[in-house]
Amino acid sequence: MPKIFLTIFYSFILLNLTGLAQTRSEMITVIGDSLVGKVVNGEAIREIYGKVVLKQGDVRITCNKAIQFISRNDAELIGNVVATQDSLTITTSHGFYYGNLRKAFSYSGVELDDKKVILTANNGEYFFDEDRAYFTQNVTMYDTATTLTSGELTYFKKENRAVAVRNVKIIDNENEIVADSLEHFRSSRVTNASRNVKITNFSNNIMIFGHHLLDYAKEKYTIVDRNPLLIQIDTSYVTVTDSITNEESTEIRLDTLIIKSLIMEAFRDTLNIFKAIDSVEIVRGDFSSRNNITTYFRDDEKIVTNRINFDSPQPILWYDNSQLSGDSITVYLRNNKIMLVQIDKNSFILSQHEIYKDRFDQISGERTEIYFNDGEITGTEVEGNVLSIYYLFEGDERNGLTKSAAQNALIIFEDKQVAVVKLYGTPTSEYYPENQVEGKELSFTLPAYFFIENRPTKEQLVIGYKLD
Repeated sequence: MPKIFLTIFYSFILLNLTGLAQTRSEMITVIGDSLVGKVVNGEAIREIYGKVVLKQGDVRITCNKAIQFISRNDAELIGNVVATQDSLTITTSHGFYYGNLRKAFSYSGVELDDKKVILTANNGEYFFDEDRAYFTQNVTMYDTATTLTSGELTYFKKENRAVAVRNVKIIDNENEIVADSLEHFRSSRVTNASRNVKITNFSNNIMIFGHHLLDYAKEKYTIVDRNPLLIQIDTSYVTVTDSITNEESTEIRLDTLIIKSLIMEAFRDTLNIFKAIDSVEIVRGDFSSRNNITTYFRDDEKIVTNRINFDSPQPILWYDNSQLSGDSITVYLRNNKIMLVQIDKNSFILSQHEIYKDRFDQISGERTEIYFNDGEITGTEVEGNVLSIYYLFEGDERNGLTKSAAQNALIIFEDKQVAVVKLYGTPTSEYYPENQVEGKELSFTLPAYFFIENRPTKEQLVIGYKLD
């Protein structure tokens, strides 16, 4: 055989042997108070008793008893098992250590403590070379800021990152987040949750549902960008007069606010703001709305709705049998009741008669303010180029309509009906008798007239959400 070929051949063998030596794991060593060697099914094993210590590199494990499988480089660990590596400590009553994989496993209840988090579960395994834990069944991970529970959890120690699935819940001082799956970054306190997401804020009793959520706990900012739904249940107190005794009493009522949109943001700083963006629908008692953007100032008890740009549709608000629209609508609340509604620019109000559904009182102007008392409308002020149409009645009998124009107007209501209309600034008015109105109601409309029947309802907004 030529000398050069032999040189290449032996070099090849040497390289392969070196590679095998590099890839082969370090053998584990096990010592204790006593040792028994035996052969079981052709496999050599050693049983070590009393103050057992297993070592492999920087991994050290103590227990009461160990069964070492020599050829496999594995060991079964029994009684008071404690595994350590640097700042990491894992404890269990019964576990296994796989030397070639440098992995510990237990199905007898396990706890991991790395001085940053404590992680417990029914089952768990830890990969020492990867600094990665995988725990299943009744998983709990907690630190000084949060507590996380789930069915399965993977913890990446170096990254301070946890990925959890199945019945996931994470709680801190402000919020509780529930989801099908969740990724949590401990250092930045950023949480990424997906599918059947629900976040509950403890301070304001607000719940936001959706299919994807990003929560930045340090910045107190949350965004839900897939099918968000906000629900807030507030308690209000209402004075009720007994129809027989005429005595007054106080009733507790639950007022539910529901907001649905394509994107929702929560700013939980000193302003405490919730913003709904695109295809927004709102329902609260007799009040509902459809608009492009809604900003809910929780602490100020104020809801502002806007159009995105001039070409976008105006926000629409419904209250009882009235439809309101304008470039911007602001609703002011007090003790969870509507106190004032402001409509800015191109305001238009339409009220449908409860009995004669084809008759609509209408008023338009540049700016409108509507006043409420105990939830009922008491008056309306309209400013700038006011146009109005009001139907007249004598009792329940129809009596034509009045069409008016003025610079400003004041309307006073009694029992939800128009009682007084006052016009200011060179007013003009025309009366149309009933015989000119009946059957021709839609010919008496203002230039701003439009009527939408499919106002949002609570039942429609919550379809497709798991609210329990």
